[in-house]
Amino acid sequence: MVKRLYEIIMAMNLKEIEKYIKEAMPDASIEIQDLAGDGNHYSATVISSQFVGKSKIEQHKMVYNSLKGKMGNELHALAIKTKEQ
Repeated sequence: MVKRLYEIIMAMNLKEIEKYIKEAMPDASIEIQDLAGDGNHYSATVISSQFVGKSKIEQHKMVYNSLKGKMGNELHALAIKTKEQ
């Protein structure tokens, strides 16, 4: 019961994730999937012109930075795929 309560309090839904990414990258096309159905393990595919000329590491860092410290707290796991637009 305590674990479930923790998951409810700490979980971040996919609309919130999308909102944070869109705020940082307004032109982004974003597809998010809840991988385990638990609100804690997501996969995101982000396509943006802001990725042009950036390495995959830089692109992923941009996505993580857009989450404003939520990664590892409200958001437990996020697998990221990025593409240039």
